[in-house]
Amino acid sequence: MQRIDHPLAGGSLGSSRSISSFHYGKAGSGEKVYIQASLHADELPGMLTAWHLKQRLAALEAEGRLAGEVVLVPVANPIGLDQNLNGVALGRFELHTGQNFNRHYPAFAGEIFAELQHELGSDAAANTRRIRQLLLQKVAAMQPASELAALRKQLMQLACDADVVLDLHCDCAAAMHLYTGTPLWPQCEPLARYLGAVATLLAEDSGDNPFDEACSQLWWQLRDLAQAAGSEAAIAMACLSVTIELRGQADVGHDFARQDCDAIIAFLTHRGVIRGDAPALPALVYPATPLAGSETLLAPHAGVVHYYLASGCLVQPGEHIADVIDPINDRVSAVRAHRAGMLYATESRHYAIAGQWLAKVASADAFKSGKLLSA
Repeated sequence: MQRIDHPLAGGSLGSSRSISSFHYGKAGSGEKVYIQASLHADELPGMLTAWHLKQRLAALEAEGRLAGEVVLVPVANPIGLDQNLNGVALGRFELHTGQNFNRHYPAFAGEIFAELQHELGSDAAANTRRIRQLLLQKVAAMQPASELAALRKQLMQLACDADVVLDLHCDCAAAMHLYTGTPLWPQCEPLARYLGAVATLLAEDSGDNPFDEACSQLWWQLRDLAQAAGSEAAIAMACLSVTIELRGQADVGHDFARQDCDAIIAFLTHRGVIRGDAPALPALVYPATPLAGSETLLAPHAGVVHYYLASGCLVQPGEHIADVIDPINDRVSAVRAHRAGMLYATESRHYAIAGQWLAKVASADAFKSGKLLSA
């Protein structure tokens, strides 16, 4: 194992932060896997899972069982981790700019295709190597103007040439669920099975370029650009990038962390990054569905919220999920599902203002367009 500390430029006078990455296995010996935790710094289940992964990966390396390289960043956002106001962690948005730490990562498909269009041929593996080489050059050439930009550049430098990228997050109060690119579902399905995900939400462009799409979207965008140009270049879906939502913010504990660590190790063994026999694939809890089919149920007015159902339940149209109760005017409003699907997340707070989201249901009906992610 090698530890590398990466200083972040652009902080305030008299202060400095860094990102620590831990490298297992041998670079270039097989697939590269990149795993990071808590990019939203107030989402801590991934940080504990990453600590368990450190122990397991060190043992596997010592046993000579790593057939590739694994890069692990257990604390992906030291900026957000230091943002606390009156005891409340504010790790989702950078306070200086108001920007979401998991948005606005770089997109290079157009530039790369313009430069490589006449070099790319029928050898998909050769194309992947050349594309990654140029991608690394472009990320390295970025000139960050702030500490937040330096954070984004550093994370992309560590991840952009990986075969597998796992970004560990969590929701407010949720069951295990995943986000990934639509073309990546065949590669992602074993991971969904090992993790026991109750939902996997698929999109090609969810909006504002979150980290996982910045790593993987390049490949299907290059495929589409080649097809539009009449090129026969073979473009592989060379990066399986997945946002893993490790249940809810309160689900921080060794039992869950060990379970999730075991599932990730099983997946990497199944993929061949770890030598040995992988556990048998469990049943898929629920089919993958379009992110455009995720229904967000809102509070019709302010009040105290009572939930009748917890995340991980199948629901039918009209099913009663929650009540919003105005104790001043004795107004009680039922919040019901409009579509059949899987209830995969709820708000963790039990007071809502009008229009606040309360529950999310994954359905097979792709009824939304535009930006598909919340702020």
